[in-house]
Amino acid sequence: MPPELRRRLDGLQRAAAAHRRALTVGVVAALGGFGITAFGIAPLAPDAADLPTRIVTEPVEAGSLDAQLDRLAAQPQPSLTRSDVTRVADTAEGLLARLGIVDAQASELLRTHPTARRVLSGRAGKMIHARSGPTGELAELVARFPVEAGGQAKTHFHRLEIRRDGAGWVVDTRVVALEPRIQLGSGTITSSLFAATEAARLPDAVAVQLAEIFATEIDFHRDLRRGDTFSVVYETLTADGEAVAWSDGVGRVLAAEFVNAGKSHHALWFGGAGPRGGYFGLDGRSKQGDFLASPMEFSRVTSGFAMRMHPLLRTWRQHRGVDYAAPVGTPVRSVGDGVVSFAGWQNGYGQTVQIDHGNGRDTLYAHLSRIVVKKGERVDQGQHVGNVGMTGWTTGPHLHFEFRVGGVHKDPLQIAKASEPIVLDNTVRARFDESARLMQAKLDLAEGVAAPRTRFE
Repeated sequence: MPPELRRRLDGLQRAAAAHRRALTVGVVAALGGFGITAFGIAPLAPDAADLPTRIVTEPVEAGSLDAQLDRLAAQPQPSLTRSDVTRVADTAEGLLARLGIVDAQASELLRTHPTARRVLSGRAGKMIHARSGPTGELAELVARFPVEAGGQAKTHFHRLEIRRDGAGWVVDTRVVALEPRIQLGSGTITSSLFAATEAARLPDAVAVQLAEIFATEIDFHRDLRRGDTFSVVYETLTADGEAVAWSDGVGRVLAAEFVNAGKSHHALWFGGAGPRGGYFGLDGRSKQGDFLASPMEFSRVTSGFAMRMHPLLRTWRQHRGVDYAAPVGTPVRSVGDGVVSFAGWQNGYGQTVQIDHGNGRDTLYAHLSRIVVKKGERVDQGQHVGNVGMTGWTTGPHLHFEFRVGGVHKDPLQIAKASEPIVLDNTVRARFDESARLMQAKLDLAEGVAAPRTRFE
């Protein structure tokens, strides 16, 4: 760098250092001036609305529609899958049309093939999944529906598959196990148990099981209080991963906690207690004794074990049993293990079943519309013995139920509450305690779950 230029630069640096504050103020003032100038000039720009506009029109020639359709037809069509449920009035053509399929061969198959006809025969409500081919024909159809009777009725389902195989069809059916999945739920009592479970979007079958499990501890007609709460862990049943559409699709309640009038009641299902398993409290004592509290799953007591005005004789007398209001046909079950000692017509009782439970204890089920057991037959606790009716001396459909000990009539509910519960022995107690800890953790998680939340295991 030339000496003269270096001297000038050094002089400028010394001047800037000596007058730094003055220079700063000057620069700010200069920038402010530029801002004011810009502010003054900007409004002078033309308004966009005043600018001239011009419309440009150019002809566009459309391609041949036939050529476009030909190109579209040449494209491979996607395979579409649709699902539906069979209806009472379904025909083969109507069902396939709802599934987006037009296929005369498939319709003929559903009408005439001895196995494929099961898609439309029998009860409605079958779960249908169909896949179409490139031109909308049926490629595959799968129907899932319940096993109607036998030991697999509640645990398995039918899977019927129809597949196109070249110019023919492959039709296959098999019985497959339902798969359980775990769900959690909780609710608060405002009026009734069913209203609370409905508000929590829990199935009615869960409410029925809760009433069953705690029947000897809580009278669900008289003991419920506004603000009572419950939490529940239960199974839902799935067919090939999809919740079943028939029945209520609910399996067993695995654990439950019910807080009634401030007192907590717990129940855990434990399958290691005998061949059938059962519900137990956290103390390892069975919730179910020798006798059930009611001969029906959930019903309304219309006349208890007390003095009453006889509805036909119009006189006050002791009612020696319990009357349960229920529609004709409602299943009636044995409250305990025993042997049928009478099955038939018995005077004013109408169609009647009597069961001997041993040790001088017997039960009577009267006014039945149907009897499904025979004299001398051994029955288990909870087994179906008949159906509610209005035979004999009765003013309406109901079940009259009696419990006798040594020929003396007793209050059935008091007998159920006093029956000796099963207590787990030491050989299974450690396994029960571990199961109880796991279920208690799930119940804690279920608290506050307003609607059921699926948890996969």
